[in-house]
Amino acid sequence: MEVLKVSSNSRPKSVAGALAGVLRERGEAELQSIGAGALNQAIKAVAIARGYVAPSGMDLICIPAFTDIEIDGEERTAIKLIVKPRK
Repeated sequence: MEVLKVSSNSRPKSVAGALAGVLRERGEAELQSIGAGALNQAIKAVAIARGYVAPSGMDLICIPAFTDIEIDGEERTAIKLIVKPRK
């Protein structure tokens, strides 16, 4: 699954465009964020991406989960959003 990393400085429209492209190509994607600001940008990106893929008949669902990742040798907890079309 394609993983898109989102920071608090990410532009939601840019992330949404990348997310829509991955969804069209691979069928599902994962957004990873650490911190409230990054999660805020990720949620906005999912909402915007819904509008991008809706004309093709795709409706998105988002499944939140925790994941542990390593940054600079330090273990961190991130929130991942698994995004896929509704069946």
